[in-house]
Amino acid sequence: MPTPEADDRPRLTDRLANGAFLAVMGLARLLPYRRRIPLVGWVFAHILGPVAGWTRRARRNLAQAMPELDAAERARIARGVLDNAGRSLAEIYAGDAFTDRIRSSDPLTGPGLAALEEAARSDRPVILACAHFGNYDAMRAALAGRGWPVGALFRPMNNAAFNSHYIPAMRAIAEPIFPRGRAGIAAMLKFLRGGGMLALGFDQFAREGEVLRFFDLPSRTVLTPAELALRHEALLVPISGRRLPNGLDFTVHVGEPIPHSTPPEMMQALNDDLEAMIRATPEQWFWVHRRWKQYD
Repeated sequence: MPTPEADDRPRLTDRLANGAFLAVMGLARLLPYRRRIPLVGWVFAHILGPVAGWTRRARRNLAQAMPELDAAERARIARGVLDNAGRSLAEIYAGDAFTDRIRSSDPLTGPGLAALEEAARSDRPVILACAHFGNYDAMRAALAGRGWPVGALFRPMNNAAFNSHYIPAMRAIAEPIFPRGRAGIAAMLKFLRGGGMLALGFDQFAREGEVLRFFDLPSRTVLTPAELALRHEALLVPISGRRLPNGLDFTVHVGEPIPHSTPPEMMQALNDDLEAMIRATPEQWFWVHRRWKQYD
């Protein structure tokens, strides 16, 4: 029988994948920031994405959601998607070089910023509705740079070896972060009730979610952000860290707060807002997710 220590040890395949990732990041860190970030983006777009099948899945999702695009345009966007993903991951591991760059520019903007500032002054709870667009952590770094209490719920990766360095890298950008699970949810709710700003994703397939519309396709959408906003009288605002054309800097766009109504109506408003943002710059959304997988 294996010992408990052996049971807790990451699988060999996980250790190998983690080792390969650390090797790429270790080599990239030998370069200055301005060269490192685009290099990792290139590796994801031209090597890892095609090998892992991510590029193919992105093209398939694009064909389903935006059939007006031709094959060449879908291929171009898919490369951009993987480039952005690689850049984002390199930025998470860049530590102070990333967070200092964000905070020194104070990139917060948008029609909902005044409402967010008022919520911070009055300690009103806030649900930050965010998607896998641009770089999610640019938003956390920018809010923390203002001295605002920003927390986030996250799901640990299946690869335990990867979590051993990924979670500390996330914590270094802003705290607190709450792992999914009973203890994490309890701590998250206490943080929110105390006037915290809680980042919650809403753009992935949710098996128990409500069937709403996204790109005019039925897609199961989580209702939790709206439900928590209603339950705790919290502001619900869409927010995104949008990558600028230079590939290294961001604006953090705060959208108009979503009016309180019913959870499905509120989440449909968020879906519509996200769709408009994606249509403007489709390469910044993570098209690799199987957002419509129940209808594949």
